[in-house]
Amino acid sequence: MDIGTLRGLGTLAVFLSFIGLIVWAWSKARKADFDEAAQLPFADEPAKGPGDE
Repeated sequence: MDIGTLRGLGTLAVFLSFIGLIVWAWSKARKADFDEAAQLPFADEPAKGPGDE
C-alpha cells in the first residue's frame, strides 16, 4: 500500500462518517430530542401570564 491509497481510504472514512452524521442529525427519531434542546435557553425564564409585559 502506498501513501495515495492510505489517503484515499482516509478520505473515504471521513466522507462516510460525515454522511452518517447527517443521517443521524436529520432522522425523525432525534426530532423530539433536538426540539427539547432548542428550548433550553428559555427554560429559566418565568412564564408570562395574561396582562404581563
